[in-house]
Amino acid sequence: MKGGLRLTGIDAAAAVEGLRPGMPLADARALMPHLAVAAAEPEADAASLGCLADWCGRWTPWAATDGADGITLDISGCAHLFGGEAALHDQIADRLRRLGFTVRIALADTPAAAWAWARYGAGGVLAPGAQTTALGLLPVAALRLPAALTGKLERLGVRTIAELAGLPRAALTRRFGKTLPMRLDQAFGRGPEPIGPRSPLTDWSRRRSLAEPIARREDVEAGLRLLLDDLAVGLSHAHRGVRQLVLRLYRVDGSTQDFAVGTARPSRDPRYLCRLFAEPFGRLDTGFGIEAMVLGATVTEPLPPRQRDWQVVEGEPDALIGLIDRLRQRLGTAAVVRPSPVESHWPEHAAVTVPALAPPGRSVWQTPSPRPIRLLPVPEPVEVTVAAPDDPPLAFRWRHLDCRIARCEGPERIAPEWWRAPVASHGREYWRIEDEQGRRYWLFRVFDGPSGQPAAWYLHGLFP
Repeated sequence: MKGGLRLTGIDAAAAVEGLRPGMPLADARALMPHLAVAAAEPEADAASLGCLADWCGRWTPWAATDGADGITLDISGCAHLFGGEAALHDQIADRLRRLGFTVRIALADTPAAAWAWARYGAGGVLAPGAQTTALGLLPVAALRLPAALTGKLERLGVRTIAELAGLPRAALTRRFGKTLPMRLDQAFGRGPEPIGPRSPLTDWSRRRSLAEPIARREDVEAGLRLLLDDLAVGLSHAHRGVRQLVLRLYRVDGSTQDFAVGTARPSRDPRYLCRLFAEPFGRLDTGFGIEAMVLGATVTEPLPPRQRDWQVVEGEPDALIGLIDRLRQRLGTAAVVRPSPVESHWPEHAAVTVPALAPPGRSVWQTPSPRPIRLLPVPEPVEVTVAAPDDPPLAFRWRHLDCRIARCEGPERIAPEWWRAPVASHGREYWRIEDEQGRRYWLFRVFDGPSGQPAAWYLHGLFP
């Protein structure tokens, strides 16, 4: 660092000795010769703060990091679930201190007021509507102003927020720009200050706080079933089904673990959705125990009621859809696909892979003659023995394997697709071949466009 090493953080014992963040390390050692130091790791600190903010989502989904050392929570509509604002304040402070953190917490009507009261005020719960009086005694730095602007105000003799708020607004805007009035409005609730949560929000979320931490997989699955039953009721009333679910487990050590599952089609059947978590739960790590669970449907789609056949079990999805969803959880979404036809004469262009339950395209399968189930990624050249240039093959050699032909059927001539660019000017003549061991192949020979003479032989596919 330019100018030598400096302190970025201190503990309570160092603060008593007069040390402060930003102090040169040499000065700090002069005041405290036995000072123990460690290299700062800003990236690791930011990652840890983010994990802690995610863990604070057990109280509210609106959790976000605030700078390098703060977390902002929007507890609107959540405080009553924990006994009120004072009880929630004490619970958060107690839990964080038990995890080993030194914290200062403030609750206020606005994020700006809470920030100022936590860092420059007494902390605690600021009564509704009291921020004007409480913040008035704080220094102007509590408004989160740039350091240069704060210095200008102090040189002018404006040191507290009350003194600043008493000045004419128009004069402040002309002299200091729009930042100063905006910060005043945010602190006193006259201007908006949205909080961007770290995790995506959903309208469909259910949470459950546990009286005692749980550590067994069976208990986690039981809690998941209760969350799914509750979520299914709301989805049913709204005629919607889930396409993606995320379960977040809050551990007592201040960490979280997420599990995400997806469905090929909208569903709200709790039993079926619970089975999809069986594969992800293979990596379940409860640590010292799970104390809260939050289930959110991050993607939903309309799912109106439909008439079922009287022989179908109510709420049971189709067997094929269930199989596809289980395979997707085990192998990944991109691994479960199906071929879809494309209008093309060339076999390698006649199909593309699409998601397993994608809607059918406009093209239909064309089967002018039998086709092999397996096509090679690229046709491979083979050495073919023929009696005469236009006769059927008698034998061929492929990958050091000599094959004597017992039966053959063909030819089937396929012309080149002139509308593709660039396109080869060679036609193909396909033969269905069976060797003396009963193995069946799909060979073709290429014809030169101008001369119409056989040019080369290739193996393109294998029959079962």
